[in-house]
Amino acid sequence: MHYVDLVWRPDESAHLTRRDRAAGRYRAFVPDELSVDLPQLSASTESAAADALVVLARADERIGERGGYLNHLLIRSESISSSWIEGNRVSPKKLAVAEALRRGDRVALDVVANVRATEEAIADLADRDRPITAADIEALQHVIEPGLPFGVRQEQNWVGGPGWSPLRADFVPPPEGEVPRLLDNLADFVTATSGNPVVRAALAHAQFETIHPFIDGNGRTGRALIHTVLRRADALRNLLVPISTVFAGAVDGYIDGLTAFRDGDVDSWVDRFCEATELAAANAVRLSQRVEQLDHEALVDLTVHRHRAGLSPASPRRDSVAAKILGALASEPVLTIQGVSSRYRISATAATNALTQLTDAAILSRVRNHRGQTSAWTADRHLALVALTERSNRVGGGDTARVRPRLGPPAPDEAVVGRLHDGA
Repeated sequence: MHYVDLVWRPDESAHLTRRDRAAGRYRAFVPDELSVDLPQLSASTESAAADALVVLARADERIGERGGYLNHLLIRSESISSSWIEGNRVSPKKLAVAEALRRGDRVALDVVANVRATEEAIADLADRDRPITAADIEALQHVIEPGLPFGVRQEQNWVGGPGWSPLRADFVPPPEGEVPRLLDNLADFVTATSGNPVVRAALAHAQFETIHPFIDGNGRTGRALIHTVLRRADALRNLLVPISTVFAGAVDGYIDGLTAFRDGDVDSWVDRFCEATELAAANAVRLSQRVEQLDHEALVDLTVHRHRAGLSPASPRRDSVAAKILGALASEPVLTIQGVSSRYRISATAATNALTQLTDAAILSRVRNHRGQTSAWTADRHLALVALTERSNRVGGGDTARVRPRLGPPAPDEAVVGRLHDGA
């Protein structure tokens, strides 16, 4: 690693403050290329990484194939955290409604794009039979930030600081001329699957954030690479673990870890990453248990409603539309008449009847448009689980009543969460 001395002399400075218009010299950091083989770590860090890998495997095995429906829920949680880190405030419900209706405010639609991009990255890049190239990483970023020109940056960028000048930045990545070489090297590193995949994911993420190869979307692209590495190495088969959600609640520690990595203290960064991995895995298991419990409660609520309404049989048949909707609420917490009709190949009338029945049973709530018409139905308790998981990851799991997360969606209404509410 080394530094490059550069000069800041803005060509167009009308929009800059007086301090940011001031010319001066600054230093850009150029990291060493990563060896395809993992570095030798201290015994304690190797042990921590081994423990983290075991925790991931146990979580994946415990949740099993049921993890498929959790993944979209978990990615939503991670994308919400990403948006809050980057200053964009979006709630789980607003995000889910924007995704289902394909309309909403810019922030929500941007986060929806991130959700889809993350899923596409895992599906496309996790295939061990093909190498990952720098072009693949560029394509991933372009899905996340489609409004930007395709490809790596062609100018110097920087991270943080009180103004708009590299002279006052918290960190200045390598000059744009170094990016293609470093990104090619990173692609080779991500392609490899030898060694502990938790360590490889930690180093890949830190190196990517250090290169900062794009004008925008670096944070979300770097977080997607974590999933890619873990899936390629077969560390996870069924589940996605939103490790970066934990970092969202400890931004200072996250930055300290990246700084240690850049200073050559790889062990400190890997230790932090392992801690975040274990916490996120434990919360994923907890979320799975809650979803299973909530699905059972919803079925009970529907049965009670049908009994009171004199419908027969009181317990809905497994092949009924209402029962099918109940079984998919974790992955589809926002529904429309058109969506239900298309998915289950039924008439609009039958879809409306099923949604109305679930609303009358207090399982779904109506979302109305500006004309007061119902535009969608939402499973508010399932959406509340996203907020609770996101908040729990931020503060270390468990009860968040006494330790409130910073920069995250508010706690869901206690009446909505009901028996699942944990004091958040």
